[in-house]
Amino acid sequence: MIERYSRPQMKRVWSDENKFNKWLEVEIAVCDAWAEIGVVPREAIPKIKLAKCNLKRMEEILKETRHDMTAFLGSVAESLGEESRFIHLGLTSSDVMDTALSLQLVEATVLLAEDLKELITVLAQKAMEHKYTPIIGRTHGVHAEPTTFGLKLAIWVEEMRRGLQRLGEAKKAIAVGKISGACGTYATVPPEVEQRACRKLGLMPAPVSNQILQRDRHAHFVTTLAIIASSLEKFAIEIRGLQRTEVGEVGEPFGTGQTGSSAMPHKRNPELCERITGLARLVRGYALTAMENIALWHERDISHSSTERIILPDACLLVDYCLSLFGSIIKGLQVFPQRMKKNMELTKGLVFSQRVMLALIDKGLSRQKAYELVQRNAMKSWKENKSFLNLLKADAEVATILPQSELEPLFDYQYYLRHVDEIFERLGLTKAQWKSTISEPTSLAPRAL
Repeated sequence: MIERYSRPQMKRVWSDENKFNKWLEVEIAVCDAWAEIGVVPREAIPKIKLAKCNLKRMEEILKETRHDMTAFLGSVAESLGEESRFIHLGLTSSDVMDTALSLQLVEATVLLAEDLKELITVLAQKAMEHKYTPIIGRTHGVHAEPTTFGLKLAIWVEEMRRGLQRLGEAKKAIAVGKISGACGTYATVPPEVEQRACRKLGLMPAPVSNQILQRDRHAHFVTTLAIIASSLEKFAIEIRGLQRTEVGEVGEPFGTGQTGSSAMPHKRNPELCERITGLARLVRGYALTAMENIALWHERDISHSSTERIILPDACLLVDYCLSLFGSIIKGLQVFPQRMKKNMELTKGLVFSQRVMLALIDKGLSRQKAYELVQRNAMKSWKENKSFLNLLKADAEVATILPQSELEPLFDYQYYLRHVDEIFERLGLTKAQWKSTISEPTSLAPRAL
């Protein structure tokens, strides 16, 4: 399934071919830097830039050396001849591997940023489409007060914008190189070579390193992906909750001929959102492993290496997949405004309890007294399944303070939509920008419930 939604570019980023090409790119940049300070002959550089890594040959050498860097260097050396003596000059394995890994991570962040921007656009379009679509707000899973479905989605737009911002910060943290030799002392390769090589690679030199780049940088990156995945899970859970049979306010895309159960032909399950929920758990687990990788022995050990070969590619592929998948869910999301309206009316007007209480306070009652009057009628409405408005009208104590002419207008859903435009404008979601998707306010005239 991941093959279906993940970008081919993301799979390419984490391919062995790209990985070893990045190693070679680092080696060549370092040779070029050595040449600029007069250590490597300038005439050797054109041939060095033609160096290749034969993956099949590297695998053969690896069986003997059992060390991927020496196998890599052996393969590259066979493509060069005597110029190979300048490859890896003064370097340690992590100079190449960590710097190349940074290049891969930068490539991955570019693709993930594109995913986020695409999802933000899709969410914004759907938010504008349902800007005025009333829906009951729920707290603790219980009816609270009306909101709009567009406002739910607008919250997701802003959350994904924060995700994009965090990803940019994570990219800065990881866009560094380290060409400082064993233990990071520059004893065998001067800082000038590092500066020149990193500049060629589009990276910043790490201000200080030991034998590796410090893994708080990688933990920053993976935890950022975990936060993005957790946000997607939050959105997915909302859709799952709204798709429950008892609620029925939205539904995942469901194509002709699609089946939801081998046993029950009627089933239409939120299986795509459930998939996102499960995969988000996996990415959060990777974040924990990335944080565990921060604490290494002395100048380094390689306890982080084995896990990073799994968590870094997987986290990128999974978040790329989930972003794409959720975008497709939102594009095809089925929305049922009439069911939303019907559900708002299930409690027979109880959603207006705060408005009634505030009106009583405005008439001079203490908050405690107003709350008591409203709550006793609200509880009776719950218990007897009667109209809240009618109970208030029949309550002599309430009626003497709020006559029917003042009470009935309080039961108006439009009251809750009066600041929607302002909220959307704050988010930059304006009618002019999204003219093709915006709907006019739904007519919900005041009514006795």
